[in-house]
Amino acid sequence: MRAGVLHPDLSVGIETRRSPHPAAGDVLVAVRAVGVCGSDTHYLRHGRIGDHVVREPLVLGHEASGVIVAVGDGVSPGRIGERVSIEPQRPDPTTAETKRGDYHLCPHMEFYATPPIDGAFAEYVTIGADFAHPVPPEVSDEAAALFEPLSVGIAALRKADVAAGDSVLIAGAGPIGLLIAQVARASGLARIVVSEPDELRRARATEFGATDAIAPGEDLDPVDAFVDASGVGAAVRDGMARVRPAGHVVLVGMGSDTMELPVTLIQNRELVVTGVFRYSNTWPTALALVRTGAVDLDAMVTARFGLDELTDALNADLRPGNIKAVVYPGISQWQNTDHPGSAHPGSVQTGAARR
Repeated sequence: MRAGVLHPDLSVGIETRRSPHPAAGDVLVAVRAVGVCGSDTHYLRHGRIGDHVVREPLVLGHEASGVIVAVGDGVSPGRIGERVSIEPQRPDPTTAETKRGDYHLCPHMEFYATPPIDGAFAEYVTIGADFAHPVPPEVSDEAAALFEPLSVGIAALRKADVAAGDSVLIAGAGPIGLLIAQVARASGLARIVVSEPDELRRARATEFGATDAIAPGEDLDPVDAFVDASGVGAAVRDGMARVRPAGHVVLVGMGSDTMELPVTLIQNRELVVTGVFRYSNTWPTALALVRTGAVDLDAMVTARFGLDELTDALNADLRPGNIKAVVYPGISQWQNTDHPGSAHPGSVQTGAARR
């Protein structure tokens, strides 16, 4: 198979590798669509995220969908041909975290595109059968791939402890911020405020669920919760100051390893401050939100690339107006195809057709 590989010198190349074989309990998936995440671009430009360092060649990409083309022992052959959204996690079932339901916090987690675990910018991947979630025909390949970042938004709103009629402030109108806004709208929140310095992104925020889009520093009545999707220290401190007493603060954005926080404010208002590290048990909710139209993932895709265009895809975030780029590992160059952009089932041939 072909795979896009990031090397320790931060160069990207397309290589031919042996296709993986599904172990017992696994499925082999022919990858159809893969979203580009901020973590992918971070590895490309910095070679590390926290303690995770690119020391060996690494296949990036963890927002993926595809078709099951083979199964390992213990998995029903009836699943072959099934379209799936991949939850890119492989937790150790024996750890205390997994046993209590917090499998995303498993200390022995193997997560796609987190060194040294390869990801999904490849024609084929394997995953545990329970983490290959079936999707119905009305859900596109692109939307199925974006269940992963949508899960981050779902996890963030769960942590924010908000309900219908409540209010939330979201810092950052990138893909995750816009997804959090969509989940907030679907949850019935009455006031969804997005703070974003870029004027173009502010305008897009109101298209994806925000009731108000403001520039940092603008006046704002207190909110029930604040979710940071920017990773910027100043934005975090400003957002925390807008939260009512006993409200919740959820840190999602990737920024520096350390950050100065207003401890007196946290204590005096008894704010609950927490973080989001991946997600658990979110795929059923993601499917329900997309299937009912409460969340629109297809509208977030603004750029498409073949595998040979991977470097361009990883830098698509630098383009004005870009929200989410999607890579098709089974296609060399997107612009040389005549496939429709919506990429609904059957619109794009991938490695599945060559098995």
